[in-house]
Amino acid sequence: MSAAAELRHPADAAQHRLAREISAGGVLVLSGAGLSTESGIPDYRGPTGRLHPATPMTFQEFTGSAAARQRYWARSHRGWQRIEQAKPNDGHNAVAQLQRAGLLSGVITQNVDGLHQAAGARSVIELHGGLNRVICLSCRAISDRDELDERLVAANPEARTIRSTGPVKPDGDVELAEPEIASFRLVDCLDCGAGPLKPDVVFFGENVPPERVARCYALVEASRLLLVLGSSLTVASGFRFVRRAAARGIGVAIINQGATRGDPLADVLLDGPLGALLPALAAEAIGG
Repeated sequence: MSAAAELRHPADAAQHRLAREISAGGVLVLSGAGLSTESGIPDYRGPTGRLHPATPMTFQEFTGSAAARQRYWARSHRGWQRIEQAKPNDGHNAVAQLQRAGLLSGVITQNVDGLHQAAGARSVIELHGGLNRVICLSCRAISDRDELDERLVAANPEARTIRSTGPVKPDGDVELAEPEIASFRLVDCLDCGAGPLKPDVVFFGENVPPERVARCYALVEASRLLLVLGSSLTVASGFRFVRRAAARGIGVAIINQGATRGDPLADVLLDGPLGALLPALAAEAIGG
């Protein structure tokens, strides 16, 4: 790719240039919450996130307080229904099409909603884990979220009838009134009988497992283009891959609604909804 200044041409020209780059293959996708907003899951810092600001629970708060865990699971149990019912949008489908066409070297997602896989993408690295799994912080056993959901329904048969207020949040919870939270009953780990149980996701204040980071770095260095989709790159866990690509002379393209932290390092920038841009890019890249 040429220098960034030479590639910041009008949107149509940039889109055609990016389609040609993608058609050459070796593309590593790094996706963020902006890819899932059109599936009804808001982001933290993009257009939907600004409409309904959310303060996520930190790892330190979750592990340090039984009341915080009760609040988290009461809200997350109610919000899980909406996450589970979310469907892949045209952007997710376009990524899967590019992978099936053999143009992708890999897919890394910062999202925890599983929508890449639901669209048919394979070997997705979930940088921040997945809400569809649960981990015991005592014995480290991994279990299925649907299994936990059934157990929580049995322990809280009235929970599904409680009305939530406001939209589902990016981490999968919803607002509940304090009396509903205070009456919510938790369940223990089936493997060790203890716990606490936590969704198998990386909370704010928690580190991404180093072996997962190493796999992502290896993918970056084996690729010829890093394609960032729907991420502001505000969080260092994703931005570091953009920095690594730029340092290695690997092309960086960013498609997002609004500015991102990685813009100064990008060779191509497209601003717009991914559900419209990605299918057009995929069609041109695969067809051309």
